[in-house]
Amino acid sequence: MRTYSELFAVHEFRNLFVANCAGIAAHTSSALALGSLTYATTGSATLTALSMFGAPLAGVLGSLTLLSASDSLPPRRALALAALVGLAGTALQAVPGLPLVARFAVILLVAYVGSITNGARWALINDILPAGAYVLGRSTMNVSVGVMQIAGFGAGGLLLVWLSPYQVFLVATALRAVALAVTWIGVRERPARAGARTSTARTLRINRELWADPGRRSLYLNLWLPSGLVVGCEALFLPYAGERAGFLFAAGALGMLAGDVVVGRFLSAAARQRCVLPLRLLLPLPYLVFLLHPGLPVAMLLALVASVGFAVALPLQEQLIAHSPAEAHGQVLGLQQNGMMTGQAVFAALAGAVADVLPTHQAVAVLAGLSLATTLLLTRGLRHTRPAPRVTTGRAGPVVRRRPAEMSPPADGRR
Repeated sequence: MRTYSELFAVHEFRNLFVANCAGIAAHTSSALALGSLTYATTGSATLTALSMFGAPLAGVLGSLTLLSASDSLPPRRALALAALVGLAGTALQAVPGLPLVARFAVILLVAYVGSITNGARWALINDILPAGAYVLGRSTMNVSVGVMQIAGFGAGGLLLVWLSPYQVFLVATALRAVALAVTWIGVRERPARAGARTSTARTLRINRELWADPGRRSLYLNLWLPSGLVVGCEALFLPYAGERAGFLFAAGALGMLAGDVVVGRFLSAAARQRCVLPLRLLLPLPYLVFLLHPGLPVAMLLALVASVGFAVALPLQEQLIAHSPAEAHGQVLGLQQNGMMTGQAVFAALAGAVADVLPTHQAVAVLAGLSLATTLLLTRGLRHTRPAPRVTTGRAGPVVRRRPAEMSPPADGRR
């Protein structure tokens, strides 16, 4: 499977794509409405930023408690649960007079449920599509996320000109309902990947075993740290360019889309692996030029070129799946997503702290330098990836043959 026409001929992927688009559009438009409402109520820039961008921090709690739900629940049920909670949460935000504390509690609850089930979405792509098509499917979903974020924020901004924030929440609620309906009707149910029940103990055990393997640990660190530090660079676009920062964000978004399309659609599996190091270096290097305090046109070009490097996540995720047991793919990818989002939030805060001490252009270069150093330090660890367990069929059924570094079976012995 190498073309978009072949990809969208798979009706389940098409439905998953539509549901994801509706959910992202609902999230971005409601986040803008909540940010507007929070700022009008409190006048606090900090609370406004937290209301719009602080929710991913709930992923830390999700990763430490019930992330195993991504594999312990049937995937359609897991995605429908997240969509239902999102629908209820957005509907609650539309209630006038709801205290701000309650609004924050709602967004954290929605983000928490999403953090423990989103891994099922990314693993389901691997289940729906033929072998070797994960990168094309995931890159297409990445493109949809970027486009729908732009569309959601843009449409939300226009709607707020004519409607109140509460009415925008109602529009977002309708989009959430579309996402729920398409997920439930358009994706067939599959059995859970793991027979064990969802529990904090199981989540922590699998996290420990994922982290204990040098290959997977290296892949996680490479997926989380260098790109998170570069997001710290992007977090300084507003103080760097002021009211023209939108041009920098747009250039970065265009670079990300270009990278996802080229790497996901046009490169073979072998070519993707050869591009891992160049893409990893491409992420931080252009931002070092900010040390010279370039003007806006040059800064836009640098942001565009650097953001192409974010596409390195595709071959790294491909390796992560290949070197992880199938019964834990949901948690494997959920942990990757939660760690990435948390790292971005933490490094954005770090960038702000650095920019309070140094001029903004120097702070951008410092974050880029840290990203480059981290990239170089982590390069050697990528050699330690190990193959996933092989499955053979014996008289008693499937027998999983593991190497010592692979994950052990659940404590209760069930799959």
